[in-house]
Amino acid sequence: MDLLNYAFMQRALLAAVLVGITAPAIGIYLVQRRQALMGDGIGHVAMTGVGLGFLLSWSPVWMATLVSVLGAVLMELIRWYGKTRGDIALAMLFYGGMAGGVMFINLAPTGSNANLTSYLFGSLSTVSQDDVTAICLLAAFVVLVTIGLRRQLFAVSQDEEFARVTGLPVRALNLLTAVTAAVTVTVAMRVVGLLLVSALMVVPVAAAQQLSRSFAATFAIAVAIGVTVTISGTVTSYYQDVPPGATIVLLTIAAFMLLTALAAPLARRRARALEDAAGDPAECVIPEAGKATVPAARGSSAGTGGVGV
Repeated sequence: MDLLNYAFMQRALLAAVLVGITAPAIGIYLVQRRQALMGDGIGHVAMTGVGLGFLLSWSPVWMATLVSVLGAVLMELIRWYGKTRGDIALAMLFYGGMAGGVMFINLAPTGSNANLTSYLFGSLSTVSQDDVTAICLLAAFVVLVTIGLRRQLFAVSQDEEFARVTGLPVRALNLLTAVTAAVTVTVAMRVVGLLLVSALMVVPVAAAQQLSRSFAATFAIAVAIGVTVTISGTVTSYYQDVPPGATIVLLTIAAFMLLTALAAPLARRRARALEDAAGDPAECVIPEAGKATVPAARGSSAGTGGVGV
């Protein structure tokens, strides 16, 4: 493949593979916690980090990581203590993050809206070697957390009260999940973009759930889908000159629709197989001619067929 002859495409493909692994890996916990849009909120906050990176002449990826982690922690604190006004506080945090990113990048000597667009929607040609180094380090952190602590994170995601009773540090694990989601957003922003990364966290998991209800199988299928669509979208973007982030997200949605269409007949077939294996229940058996079948009730005599009260 001629695209591998170009250094920028080698970097883009490596970043795409890491994004395809990390986004569904943390996304499966967010889906279980019913926080599917958390990645979208963190992406808005990360825009301020990108703008600050340009303003302070520091790496936008690392600055976005720092700001998005702080934003994720703040989101968890609002969730715990915000009560009735929490949704308003979150809205101000999200929109303030967007406004801050636009303001800071326009104040930066070398910044412009064109620079911000590449972070919002992804860009293959702008993935630098420094970006790849940062993405590799951040992706390693995400993989270690999501796989190494999978039992604890799964327990908290399923039932916080049960996890608390068993002695797990629920709040610490919730904070760790939020921080890991924030790190994943910054890993993905160079390939998919801040505004589209949430789709890559959620849709592969939803697609995998069409085929399996097992956590381990869903995890593996979601990661496989993530890697497949990110590589396919990156290659398609190179040959067709289309936006990589939009291409990857559309391929992900197409995979979800395809698996949903395949899952329905498979589910019906499994249901029929279970019915055949179990056999017909006794009350559904057609009695022979001239014989009546009366189910015996509690307290009745086996020989008399009487009904007890």
